[in-house]
This record gives sequence, structure tokens and C-alpha cells, in this order.
Amino acid sequence: MSIKEFTMIGPHHVCVLYVATAGLQGNLMGSDEQEIVLLIYVIIDYVQNKIVGIQQYPIRPLAADVNENILSEQLTSESVLTDELIKSSGRLLDSALLEFESYCTSIHVDPHSPGFRIITDGQLPLRQCLHPEACRKEIDLPFYYTVFHDLRKEVARFNKTDDVPQSVPDMLNLLELKPETENEFYKREAKDMVNIVQKLIEEGHRFEAVETVNLVLEPGICSKDEDVDGNCIVRARGLPWQSSDHDIAKFFRGLNVAKGGVALCLSAGGRRNGEALIRFVSQEHRDIALQRHKHHIGTRYIELYRATAEDFLSVAGGSNMEAQAFLSRGAAVIVRMRGLPYDCTKEQVLEFFAKGPQSCSVLDGKEGVLFVKKYDGRSTGDAFVLFSQESDAPKALSKHRECIGSRYIELFRSTTAEVQQVLNRSQQEPIVVELPASLVNQLPPIHLPQHLITSGTKKDCIRLRGLPYEAQVEQILEFLGDHAKNIMFQGVHMVFNAHGQPSGEAFIQMDSEQSAYNAAQQKHHRYMIFGKKQRYIEVFQCSGEDMNLVLAGGISAPVSPAKAAPALLSPGMLPTALPPLPPLPPTNVPPPPTPQTSVAQVTQNVMTAPHLSWENQTFLAQQQAQMIAHQNLLVRQSQAHAQAQAQAQAQNEMILMNQLYNNGLAVFNQNISAVTQAPATSGAIYQNQVLKSPVPIMHQILPQQQLFLAPRVTPLGIPRPTVAYPHLISTPSPGVVPVLPQTPTTVKRKNSILDQTVTAKRPRFQPPTVVPVSYNYYYPNA
Repeated sequence: MSIKEFTMIGPHHVCVLYVATAGLQGNLMGSDEQEIVLLIYVIIDYVQNKIVGIQQYPIRPLAADVNENILSEQLTSESVLTDELIKSSGRLLDSALLEFESYCTSIHVDPHSPGFRIITDGQLPLRQCLHPEACRKEIDLPFYYTVFHDLRKEVARFNKTDDVPQSVPDMLNLLELKPETENEFYKREAKDMVNIVQKLIEEGHRFEAVETVNLVLEPGICSKDEDVDGNCIVRARGLPWQSSDHDIAKFFRGLNVAKGGVALCLSAGGRRNGEALIRFVSQEHRDIALQRHKHHIGTRYIELYRATAEDFLSVAGGSNMEAQAFLSRGAAVIVRMRGLPYDCTKEQVLEFFAKGPQSCSVLDGKEGVLFVKKYDGRSTGDAFVLFSQESDAPKALSKHRECIGSRYIELFRSTTAEVQQVLNRSQQEPIVVELPASLVNQLPPIHLPQHLITSGTKKDCIRLRGLPYEAQVEQILEFLGDHAKNIMFQGVHMVFNAHGQPSGEAFIQMDSEQSAYNAAQQKHHRYMIFGKKQRYIEVFQCSGEDMNLVLAGGISAPVSPAKAAPALLSPGMLPTALPPLPPLPPTNVPPPPTPQTSVAQVTQNVMTAPHLSWENQTFLAQQQAQMIAHQNLLVRQSQAHAQAQAQAQAQNEMILMNQLYNNGLAVFNQNISAVTQAPATSGAIYQNQVLKSPVPIMHQILPQQQLFLAPRVTPLGIPRPTVAYPHLISTPSPGVVPVLPQTPTTVKRKNSILDQTVTAKRPRFQPPTVVPVSYNYYYPNA
């Protein structure tokens, strides 16, 4: 029976239905996702205005098996219900519904007839409590639960006022009735509701304002020019990525969603991002929907926020005539195909669904297949297929990952809004932006090896998702096992989020499509053990183009250069640390000239094309922010490198000065002639046993500041004659460091512990005839 027939036929029996949950009551009932614990039915003969049947059913919730305390303090204070009563006398919800239907048959009342109407205190008992819980528990409610009367609105119609009462006491005041003090019900409000209904019947009021609950989401096409009420839109976040429009409609069961009112949001790469925009039939339903904030789909809680009409139209609105003609065929099921060969034909698509035991027919044959193409007519590898019956959906989706040729095909249930959204994006021409010369000079070059710049549609890559944040390349290779030998050189790329932190994803380049397929098939949903953590990893086969699309969709919004995020893609297996410092030049070699090329000049030389093309202005700004962040990183690395060099120079200067002081070393002028020749040794090259490990000396010290021995003078001030030092090196080449003789020296030190003076003698140095000292390194005493 249709809703229109229900409206035309007046009621002969009305049933007052009172519902109570284990949690909040009143206008917040159902917002805490608590289960129903009480159902009260009172059947009234509309013609005779008398009660013909009463049934009360304590309901035992599933949480009673786990929790000791079931009922809230508010419920126990307002009723005679107790936890012991619910556990001992309570029955399951589906059993209580069947018992009531059997009771109606026993008193010769047919609840399925159009003259049987349910009356509730407001919208929440059915829309927010009974229908959502029945959907979660997979209980099929009878049809008479989808047509009811809101007692609050009926009282407002009876008083001819627009102010709807918000509670049972408010309705009693409007009708000048006294609340019940003694009654046989578990909740006193149930008897008050019965008195209100009988008062309205006595006054001749007709219950004509019928409320309906839509159980099926109706498809519809939304145009960009359509007038949409902005007070009826809700944005949902945190949806499972595989959720369809019907799954979202089930989450909002009890509330009426407009035709085609579920629009799944897509990322920049054309994939679902876990968000959706839902359009309800009225603001009242939107407000009730917002009370389901952080309710669950499975184990995931869903966040709900208000949205605007512009938000909905930007996703669901379409102006593509081809899409509207395709969607107007009245299909019950839309399936999206992804990963098709670029030369795939409609005949191949029809054959794909017709073969096998789970065969199904496409609506209108070739006309029920729509390929998604780019603005220039090239194929994207996506297509949408229509089916006429809901029963065809599981058959079609059972062919997920079956092949057309050598390509496996991914199948997803789609929506009319998604069809228009995908077609709108595919038909947009890329925006060509001409950068000013000043901006071009500021863009730093990003030096990536050629094998990191992945592109193409060849599915020779795999995508890992769900990795521990601490996982490194070594753990990934260990997880892949034997498949790791098929990884390309430096082909493991970690993905970072906008804050530079690991995102738990990685892309891996394999040596062939078959290797990627085998790895995805054998390692999907396998566990990675990392320390005490055990995480199951999702592994998908993908192409280089998919990799680039995911990375492009994850770039953060433009930020200041100081806070700009690092690159999203790691440099594979390349070392991330700075390379070790090269050996310092010898003391007699001048430093290399400082490069005069600036970063802007290098950038200008690297960028060969004067025009850059991005998909939109936002993406351009994101690229600029990322490049500026990369430039800041290069500057910081350069500063760190310069600081390390300065510290090394200072250290070498201290070592040199200490050795000059301790060993009596000096640097002679390069014009000093040889004093003696090295005597011949007995065929063996002398090895200095005192001077050992080499220490680099900074070249800025010796050549620029030459040190000289002060001339020796006698105590009387008479200059001493020039004395040749036979133990010094004969130095024809400049910059030679000679060694001065060591004489025994007595040093007196006071032992602070024993309070004694200790005399220590420095060992006598026995110089050889000639001590060869290399100019490249300076050897201090050990």
C-alpha cells in the first residue's frame, strides 16, 4: 500500500508507542547510540475512543552480557525499571516485535491494514532509535513502522499554532490536562500520552499529518543550476573508503535523504577520500542527523558537520549532457570500472559481465556503458556500467579483479553524483600558468634521479598501506621476503604527510607487472611484525601514474616558507645523511675558488620551459610552497656544512699551535737555503716512531702567516754568530716543517694530593740525521 492510500484512508485503530533507551531520554534520546530497553504499546479504538490492548516489553540489550550496569541514572529515576528487571524479564528486540504482532492478531486487530496508525512522542522514537537499531541488528521492520503520526505536531495542529511543543508536559499544558500520578506503566509519560490522544479524539481531531520513513535511497540527477536548500546539507567524514551511497543511507536509516542526495567526495586522484555530502528532505531531518555525530559504521566512528548548498553542488551538480542522458535510463545499480585497457571496447565490457557463473546483463546493452575520457578524447581507463535490478549488484561486484586481456579490473558500486563528478573533472582542460621571472628564479631545482620520476600506466608498482610509522626500508624488504629481489634499484619510496611525518604508506617499483601482481596477491593483508607491534598490511598493485596521483593529492595547502612541509616522496634507498667531509687540502696548496653561481642562476639554468602547466591554481601554490621549503632545506644543509668546516679549522689551528709549543716546531721562510745534507742510511728508510697519526692542517694558516725563529742573543745583548742546525731538513720546496732538538728538561709539579713536589724529566730526544716530514699532513706526538 502506498503512502498516498494511507493518507486517504482514516484510522480505525491508533497505537501509542513509547520507546526508552538505556541512555539519554527526552530530546537527546538516541544521540548516544544506546540500545532500546523498553517498548510500550497502547492500542486505542478510534471510533469508540477506548483502550483495547496494552503491551509492555522490557528489552534486553546486547550490552547486558558484558556490562553490569545497563540503565542510566536518568532512566532509573524516572521509571520503575532496574538492571535486574531488564536482565531477568527482558527479551531481544526482534522477539518483542514478533510478540506484539501476535498479540494484535489475538485481539483481532490487523496492524498491516491502512487503518492502523502508530503515534509517537516526536520524531526520535522511530527515526533515531527503532529504525537505526533495527538496521544495525539486521531486523526487517514491518511496513506499519514506516508510517506514523507525531503527537507533538498533531497537538500544534489542534491548537492551530506554529509553536510545536517539545515534551509531554508541554502538550498537557496546552490541552489543560493534569499529569498522571498513578498508573500501571513502567513510565508515567506513556499514560500521559494516552490521555492526550483520547482528548484529541474526544474533541473530534483527525490524524491526517502522516510522517513517513524512506527505506530505499532513490536515485536522482542534480544539476549545477538546481536550487538547493543549504539548511539540509551534512558533511560526513571518516567513512570507509569502500562505502557506497547505500551504505551511507543505511547509516542515516530513519531519516529521509533526497533523491540522489548522497555525493561521495573524490580526491585529486579521482579516488574516494572518506567524505560525503548528504542532502536531506528538510532541516528537521538534518538536525536529527547531526545528533548522530560519532556514531559508528562497523568499528569506525563517523564525524558529521553542517555544510552548504555550494558544497553539495560542487560535488553532485553536473552540466554534462552525456552524463545526464546516461543516468536518466532509470538504472537501479551503477558500477564503476577502473583499470581498463585504453583500447577497451563496449563489446569487451558486455562480455566481461556476461561470462562466468555470476553472469549479469547490462541495462540497454552498449548504451548502458559510459567510458570516461579526457578533454582531448583520450581514454582514462575508467567506465560506468548500468544494471536494471538490485540483485545484479552482487553478481557484478563478484567479478572484482577479474581480467580483460592482461589487465585486472577493479569494480566499485557508484552513485549518480560520482558519475557527474568524475566526468566534470575529466572534461576540464589543464590550466596553463605563466610564472613571472622573479618567481621562476626563486624556484629551487629538485634533483631526483630519473628512476624516481615514475609515470605511465604500466602496473609495475605496488602500494603498501598500514605500515607502522617507525618502519624503515629494511622492515619493508623483510616483509616482502622473496619478492624483494624483484624490486628495482632504489625503488622503495616512503610517503610522508604534509607535516613531514611518515604516513604509513610506501610505493615500490617492481621489475615487471607480473612481479607486482604476485607480490600484491601473496602479501595483501599479511602481518608485519615490528617490535611488539603486529600490523596487517594492505598491498595493492598500481601504476606509476597512480603513484603520482596519490602523491599530488596529498600535498598540503600553501604555507609560509618557514613552516613549509618537506617533500612527500623519500629518495628511495638513497642515503639521507650528508656525505662525509672531504680531506682538507695540504698546507701549501691554496683553497679552491668559491663558486660564483647563485641558487637563482642554477634554478634558471635547470628550468628550460618558460611555461609550467598545473591542473589548477591551488596545485600551483602547493608546488611553490614545496619548492620554497626544499630551498630552505638546502640552505640549512649548506650552513651546517660550513659550520662543520669552521669547527674543523678551529680544531686544527689549536692542534698546530699546541704542537708548535710542545715540540718546538717552527715554519721557516721558503727562501732559507739548505744547511746540511742527509747522510746516507744503511738502505733503510727512516721511520719516525715519535710522530704518528696524521692530522689535516688548514691551508689558511701556514702559507699566509709564516713563522720565523727569533735570533738568539747573548745575555749581554751581543748577537751570537749564525749557527747551522745540522738536524734540520734541507728544504728546497716551500712550506717544510722542520723539527727542533729536544733537550732534557726538568719540570717540577706539585702533587695536590700528597702535598709533595714531584720532579719529572722529559725524555731526551735523539734526532736522526734527517727527518723526512711530508707537507700533506702534520704528525703530532702521540
